[in-house]
Amino acid sequence: MRKKITIVGAGNVGATAANWIVGKELGDVVLLDVTEGIPQGKALDLLEAMPIEKRDCSIIGTNDYAETANSDVVVITAGIPRKPGMSRDDLLQTNFKIMSDVVAKVVAGSPNCILVVVSNPLDAMAQTAFKQSGFPRERVIGMAGVLDSARFRTFIAEELHVSVENVTAFVLGGHGDTMVPLPRYSTVAGIPITELIAPDRLEALVQRTRDGGAEIVKHLKTGSAYYAPSAAAVEMVEAILKDKKKILPCAVYLQGEYGINGLYVGVPVKLGEKGVEQIIEIKLAPEEQAALNRSADAVKELCDVIGMA
Repeated sequence: MRKKITIVGAGNVGATAANWIVGKELGDVVLLDVTEGIPQGKALDLLEAMPIEKRDCSIIGTNDYAETANSDVVVITAGIPRKPGMSRDDLLQTNFKIMSDVVAKVVAGSPNCILVVVSNPLDAMAQTAFKQSGFPRERVIGMAGVLDSARFRTFIAEELHVSVENVTAFVLGGHGDTMVPLPRYSTVAGIPITELIAPDRLEALVQRTRDGGAEIVKHLKTGSAYYAPSAAAVEMVEAILKDKKKILPCAVYLQGEYGINGLYVGVPVKLGEKGVEQIIEIKLAPEEQAALNRSADAVKELCDVIGMA
């Protein structure tokens, strides 16, 4: 029996995630949105591509949460997107209400699912999903670090003119201006990038990574990134459904790890069929730990505003 994956939000991120999922034949997809006709039309369009792509996946579009019952994984992309001049924090109150409503309805029909949260501001929305769902922390995971690390890897590969396959990178902390790219733990074919890239150029790449989402918003003017964010979410879904035990940077609820307690912050985790199967603590230099603490403080400020701390 094929796995069932629900995507809540049929906008650019949600619909593109559906495309990646069926392209990898990870399971059957339910694409849900509050807008009548949008999920139905996009799902039908995708379904009609399956004979061409030779993929046996079912895709349905709906406005009814009853269709999402018994999902194995639920990816939540619902919320208003970021617009030029708008920070992730500006989205806070509106998306908090949307997230609370979505989680209540999803959990009612899929009490054993794993939630992958993509909506911004990411860390606060993951915290909201965790608190509102009543799930254990292993089953509520935020997508941020996979995307931020992918951006960092892209810029490193471009800088050194090497294959992206040779580049590994870690970005920890909150998803936003306080994220913490870790050059010391980032490598090219096992060689630390600190030995390959001059400090001033490295700092420029780190800053471009922090500004990665805003750079795309500035280009698009009327929207935000969706190819890379959706691909990042699907990498997490694949690791879970295939029980890959893959180590990825994800936003998880920390209970003392890295000296942080009671907050969703991006750290390396092992993802498998149970969701988060291990939180991996790496040794941080004092300045790295201080940066991670500042990032956690920024997340706490948002969570305090919506009463989710």
